Parts: sequence; structure tokens; C-alpha cells
Amino acid sequence: MTSTIKVNTITTESGSTLTVGGCGKTVALASGASQTGFGRTGTVDWDTTAKTAGFTGVNGKGYFINTTSGGITVNLPASPSAGNIMAVADYAGTAALNNITIGRNGSNIEGGTNDATLDVNRESKTFVYVDGTQGWIVVNSNDESTIPSNFLTATGGTITTSGNCKIHTFTGPGTFTVSGTGACATNNIISYMVVAGGGGAGNQVSGNGGVGGGGAGGFREAKSPTTPYTASPLDGYPTAPNRITVSAQAYPITVGAGGATQPTGPGAKGNPGSNSIFATITSAGGGGSGASAPPNLEPGLPGGSGGGASQTGSPPFSGGTGNTPPTTPAQGTNGGTTTAAAPNYSGSGGGGATVAGSGNGPTTGGNGGAGATTSISGSPTAYAGGGGGGVYQGGTPGTGGAGGGGAGGTPVANNAGTAGTANTGGGAGGASTDSTGTPVLGSAGGSGIVIIRYKFQ
Repeated sequence: MTSTIKVNTITTESGSTLTVGGCGKTVALASGASQTGFGRTGTVDWDTTAKTAGFTGVNGKGYFINTTSGGITVNLPASPSAGNIMAVADYAGTAALNNITIGRNGSNIEGGTNDATLDVNRESKTFVYVDGTQGWIVVNSNDESTIPSNFLTATGGTITTSGNCKIHTFTGPGTFTVSGTGACATNNIISYMVVAGGGGAGNQVSGNGGVGGGGAGGFREAKSPTTPYTASPLDGYPTAPNRITVSAQAYPITVGAGGATQPTGPGAKGNPGSNSIFATITSAGGGGSGASAPPNLEPGLPGGSGGGASQTGSPPFSGGTGNTPPTTPAQGTNGGTTTAAAPNYSGSGGGGATVAGSGNGPTTGGNGGAGATTSISGSPTAYAGGGGGGVYQGGTPGTGGAGGGGAGGTPVANNAGTAGTANTGGGAGGASTDSTGTPVLGSAGGSGIVIIRYKFQ
């Protein structure tokens, strides 16, 4: 015989079977109440308010973590009991850029003593505490978006934003790591600028003479149609080999150093700058200038842009050849050639990205060639100017192009030129000398830079 007794929403049926609630009803615990005996089926109750700062989770909860502003650490519960459970999910699809760290909070995670990391966009994990040996074990995991993103995600360098674009700036060696590509193929074609180290200036060791300026580091740029900004006149995107479509992998970045200071001593031409490299794109280091010391040391050296010639005896002495090795569009220009000798024996300017170095005059050093201006970084900036040519006593030293060093000091003084500006690829300024024949060292070129830009939203 079946008896039914209803007390509020609890119904007893068929002896030992207890039915909680009625058909179509909701069973709710009173405020502050807890349940026992029902067990847990491996699920959690999700807190749908996304967390934007670190915290310690509690048993039975799942959390959405928003790392759009930076990485966040979420600690697992302290002193857990067997069967405790907690879950974490990437809220905004930014875990690859700003990781979510799962702090073990004193317990093992999968038998080890390392914290866990969520570093894939839309990744989620569910942790269950088993025992003191294995600690927390992941029982459910997702490491991909259900709906593919239209945009790529990447890390590396110093990251800034401009409108809908992310900008990665490398002022030294690093790695541009693409963790996910966009479903829209055109968004995987990135914009870039690769500038090599500028060339150094030669030295002046004796007698009359002005030292030429160093050539700028090679300048290469390609502007993807999906990244709106004002590119330089050297935008290489129209030439297909210049376009780079990235895939999910690591791309090592090389940022070339400027040509090192040339010490006094035996006559020596300026040291060339070093190459900068990203993927299939290599920009050549700037050519060093000639030395103000015969014989046959006066001509400038080739490079991304050529070094300016120095002057001691009868001209002409040739500037170094730019765009070496050749690229389309040209990555640089020639250094200036000396055409005037006495009375000032001045040096010529180093080549710049867009304008060749100027030749010398009877009383003036040649100016360094102009660089290239681009807004790839978010604001218009000039890079890769040639160094100014120095001059023997009584003349006017040459000025440098964008980032290129000016020629040394005031006239009638033994001064090395100004070094090229760091992370511009500027060529070194040439030395200015006086009648004493005091040796003057050559200055250094400016280091290069690599900038990568792409659409992220």
C-alpha cells in the first residue's frame, strides 16, 4: 500500500523513497544552509562576474577571469579536502597575451610543486583535489575558442595599441610569438618596419682632414591594407616578396647594433652597423665612413646606406654604395663623395634612407642624408638618417639626418662627431680636426629597431 504525506514541498512515497520538491518546482536551500549527502557530479557553480584582479577561489565555484589589462593569479583553495573542485576560464580570450596563473596555494598540482598556467585564448580548466600526493588534478580542459577569432594573437617586445591595431616594438633581440592566427586570412598579413644599425665614423690620425659621416642602417617597411597608418615613401607592400603572412609560431628578432667607436691609432674606416632581421626581411647595416688618413682610406664603405667619404689629399674620394645588398624598394642611398680639398679638407655626409649624403664644400662638411618618416609606431617618427661630415679647422661641420650624428664639435677643435641616436639606425657624425694633427677617434652608429603592427579587433 502506498501512502503520501506532503509537508510543504517534501513528499514521501513508497516507504523509503523520498522525493524532494514537486513536478515543475524548484528546490532551494535557505540562506546560510548547506547540503550533505548528495555528492557532487564534477560540476561547479559559475560566478558570472568576471574577475579582474587576483584572489583565492573556494570549493565548488567556477570563475571567469578577465586579463585584458594584465595577467592575473588565481589561488586554489587552501587546505582542501578530497573531492573539492574549482574551475577557471579565460573570459575575454586574452590569456595568450596576459596569462592566468593558477596558484597551488600549498598543495600539489598533478603531483608537482609548480603553479599551473592558462596561456591559450579561451582556455578553461576544472581542478579536483584527490589526495596529498597528486593534489589537484585537471579533469576537464578546453584550449580553443568555439568560434574562431578573426584576428591573430601574439606576444613579444613592448606592446602598445593604436586604434584597432597592436604594435610590438623591439629595441633589442627578442621573439615575436604568434599563438593564434585569425580566421580572416587578410588579418594575418602584418605591417612591419625593420631598421638596421647605423655605420660608424672613421678616425683621424694625423695631418689635415675632415672625416665623413657614417651611413644609416637599411630601412625596410611594408604596410598591410588592414592596418591604417601613414607609411613612409619606402612602403614595400606593392612588391609581393615584401609581404609577410604570419602563422602560429615563434619568429626570432635581431636588432642590429650600430658600428662601434673607432679608436685612435692607425687609420681605419668606420665600423659598419649590424643587420636587423625579422622573418624573411633583412635590413643591412649602414656603411662606415672613410678615414682621414692616407693612403686609400678615404672612400666610404657600402651598406644599407653608404658611408661618407673623408678628405685628406686631392679629391675626389667616393662615398659608399647604398642599398647593398639591393632590395626593392631601395633600403638606403649612397654616401657623399668629396670633391673639394683645401683649405678645409672636409668630409661628406653619410647616406640616409631616402636622400643621399651631401658632398663636401671648400669650407663645409657634407650633411647626412634624410631618413624616412613613418607612423607605424602610432605617431610620425623619422628613422635612418646619415651622419654629418667633419671639417678641418675654420670650416662648418655637416649636420646629421634623422637620428644621424652631427659632425664633431666647433671648428678649430679636435672633436669626435656625435654618435647616431639609439634605435633609429642613424649614422655616426664625422670628426672635426685642427692644425695640430692630434688624433681623433671615430664615433659610433645608432642601433636599429624592429616594429610589427597588426589588427587585433
